[in-house]
Amino acid sequence: MGFFDKLKSGLNKTKESFNEKINDVFSNFRKVDEEMLEELEEILIMSDIGVDTSVKIIDDLRNKIKKEKIENEEDVKIALKDIMEKILEVGESELKLETTPSIILVVGVNGVGKTTSIGKMASNLVKEGKKVVVAAADTFRAAAVEQLEEWANRSGSILVKKEEGSDPASVVFEAIEKTRQIGADVLICDTAGRLHNKKYLMDELAKIKKVIEKEMPEASKEVLIVLDAETGQNAIMQVKAFKETTDITGIILTKLDGTSKGGVVIGIVAENQIPIKFIGVGEQIDDMQKFHAKEFLDAIL
Repeated sequence: MGFFDKLKSGLNKTKESFNEKINDVFSNFRKVDEEMLEELEEILIMSDIGVDTSVKIIDDLRNKIKKEKIENEEDVKIALKDIMEKILEVGESELKLETTPSIILVVGVNGVGKTTSIGKMASNLVKEGKKVVVAAADTFRAAAVEQLEEWANRSGSILVKKEEGSDPASVVFEAIEKTRQIGADVLICDTAGRLHNKKYLMDELAKIKKVIEKEMPEASKEVLIVLDAETGQNAIMQVKAFKETTDITGIILTKLDGTSKGGVVIGIVAENQIPIKFIGVGEQIDDMQKFHAKEFLDAIL
């Protein structure tokens, strides 16, 4: 199965819901008018794009229809895709790993697929010929360390871990030393995700960030937040919570294959102005795909 076919298959639930509803609107209206635009706006809101973003998209669509004198449904659909594509093209979707070594700090609440995403990312980087070190800095969950160890073995990356309950920043420090020692290209750091204990978690993240800044000041750095697409609008709130402590540079959106609300991708980017770097469309090791706005929209519309 090719890249686009896999993407289309993984986003099937969203396509069935989103595309069919939009097509229903077009089949029920004989002309492009205000009533049709209101119906489209309602569908965008119901698809978890969010109220503010949906209103902005339809405002832009209304202006585009007037300016370009659009009169048929197919051209409205094309215009709608163009507007969404511009929203999704914020920032750089490729990982910025310009130095050797580079560092990727991965954050997110428990249960979103953070550890699995790190494993898949490590696997992709190793396949590209890079030497990868993974720091198991979520020291409060033995299961997370065990899972990372399994992924490290599968992907051919090197794991740095300490006993359960260790200071997470000390794990990152040791991982930086290991990265230098073996001449690794990329260091990926897992972190804890207990948002219910928000202050402690954020203090922990700040400490890890301080170690990284002190020990690797010149390194290229990515801070990726992992979000579960099935949580819809709650995912947007998680981004805002983590942005208070760390400068997020990109998003990994998981479990898109299990939800009909893939429209949340558009809402997350519009509200936070942070690019999507990867999307998860399945359980297999190669089911985490680099994000491309046009291909994503072609798969759901």
